[in-house]
Amino acid sequence: MSNYTNKNYFNDSIKAVDARHEAQKIAFAPLTFQAVRALLDLGLLQIISESNENGISLSEAAAKAGVSIYGAGVLLEVALGMNIVKLLPAEEGLPAQDSRFTLGKIGFFLLDDEMTKANFNFTNDVCYKGAFELTRSIEKGKPLGLEVFGYEGKTIYEVLSALPENVKESWFAFDHFYSDRSFEEALPFVFTNKPKKIIDIGGNTAKFAICCCKYDSYVNVTIADLPGQTAVAEKNAANAGFSDRINVFPCNMLNNETSLPSGADVFWMSQFLDCFSLEEITCILKKVRAAAGKDSNIFVLEPLWDKQRFEAASFSLQAVSLYFTCMANGNSKMYRFDELNDAIERAGFKLAEARHNHGSKDYSLLRYQIL
Repeated sequence: MSNYTNKNYFNDSIKAVDARHEAQKIAFAPLTFQAVRALLDLGLLQIISESNENGISLSEAAAKAGVSIYGAGVLLEVALGMNIVKLLPAEEGLPAQDSRFTLGKIGFFLLDDEMTKANFNFTNDVCYKGAFELTRSIEKGKPLGLEVFGYEGKTIYEVLSALPENVKESWFAFDHFYSDRSFEEALPFVFTNKPKKIIDIGGNTAKFAICCCKYDSYVNVTIADLPGQTAVAEKNAANAGFSDRINVFPCNMLNNETSLPSGADVFWMSQFLDCFSLEEITCILKKVRAAAGKDSNIFVLEPLWDKQRFEAASFSLQAVSLYFTCMANGNSKMYRFDELNDAIERAGFKLAEARHNHGSKDYSLLRYQIL
């Protein structure tokens, strides 16, 4: 555990005055998060962005947004404190309140950066209300935050297709933002030995399976997932014109009776194993081992938080672990490389190849074979 790139994990070198400032950001974080949501929903950030370098006064921004000067004022003042917006000095002879607001760099990313928007909407629509149950979820080892959507004693995967539309939309946008480009970047390595049969475990909406069929004209893909997900995958495969080469295998990988089809050249798992505890990962991989041949390649595509190039990426993954705790299943997380690799190898595999910082999203592409 000593190979972390972030030296702040080891050194508490922050000045006390700065530490206190950071503590206040945490103390008010739920309020400031909702303030940003209001700035976006009311169009205030967009209005300020469109004012360009000339900026816009509080009264003008309020009028354009159709809200009171008071309402716009409290939001823009906290945005100023969060460095989301900046002020241009008031013209000589005018009162300070006539200073004009411009968009800061942080405001730009909140408004226009696709990754930030995917993370923000996911947090707001999927996690925000349920996060209040984080403590209870840790105490009980169950995703008790899911109760805000009316589900008790379930995991989010069992009820995903039945969640409110805005919740599903934000969930899939978050999931696909990180995986979609990584799929295309991984295909040359997956198809090195020209596999004819692939089993995509946790194939979700069939995105990877469709990518495979577009990449290779002869490959057949079987998607193994929960029945709710395979129904969606089957429909998407048909709409893409690949119903003849994409099949589904509805199953619960945690069910003791589940046995995967044998004879596949490749077993593929993308953003799948982080949905399970380490003990469950080993159990799942034992099922894979039972179905795999001696020449089968097992590919695991995961964002590992200790293999990221940027501190912001590591922090984001650490935060996503809390979603798993209170909303998804109560017992999984985004893993470090060593802990995930150990859980997989305990099932009877050896790591054949590891490509860290793979592609544009800093995923790790891991290839395993039977011992």
